[in-house]
Amino acid sequence: MTDTMAAAPAARTPWHLWLVGVLAVLWNGFGAYDYIMTNTQGATYMASMGMTEAQIAYFNDMPTWMTAAWALGVWGAFAGSVLLLLRMKWAFHAFAISLLGLLGSWIYSLTNDGFEIMGAAGLGMSAFITLVALALVYYAHRMTKAGVLR
Repeated sequence: MTDTMAAAPAARTPWHLWLVGVLAVLWNGFGAYDYIMTNTQGATYMASMGMTEAQIAYFNDMPTWMTAAWALGVWGAFAGSVLLLLRMKWAFHAFAISLLGLLGSWIYSLTNDGFEIMGAAGLGMSAFITLVALALVYYAHRMTKAGVLR
């Protein structure tokens, strides 16, 4: 028996995929850098980023589950960005996993005075990160549905 269904041709890659992909790698690459530096250089790095002693203590006191949520958020987003540039549909899944990590971060911050400790700038940055993450999930979903990501 022969296969009568021919593989559908891949959709042409739109120019905006490259723009979004490169910007996503840069944005999430900084998140990965920040994660690595925070976890390897600790207080020295955080102080160099302008954090107060109370903010540094807040980060140092995070439970293991929060560090895991943060890792899911950061590395899921970075992987999604790379997968987007590789035009792989797994980008959507990686971005969705990063949203789960981000949700964990929000829960921890809301239940442990995180936004009070981090201040208005911390809340603003968290909100902006959330908007970018949602936009990337949406974009990857749209590109998958359009047949651009395989």
